[in-house]
Amino acid sequence: MNDMTKSKRQEIKMLNRKLLEISGVLNVESFDSEEFLLETDCGYLMIKGQNLHIKNLNLEQGLVAIEGFVHDLSYVDAHSQEKSKGLFGKLFK
Repeated sequence: MNDMTKSKRQEIKMLNRKLLEISGVLNVESFDSEEFLLETDCGYLMIKGQNLHIKNLNLEQGLVAIEGFVHDLSYVDAHSQEKSKGLFGKLFK
């Protein structure tokens, strides 16, 4: 067990694919109505959907609430080279 899993905690709650509440958020890297990229205690979290928007944001407490229709949640890290190249390629265009 590495240090990250012992000391960090993240909770994700989703209600009917329409409301996400996420703890352990360090930063909102980028967002638009179809895609959010969050830096979290457990890695970068990509959220994809339709009509996405921030309902609540409190980075001091590490909490984010996102409303909209959620299609996909995925973590993007160094172990998934292909995804991260596409992701960071999008960010730095």
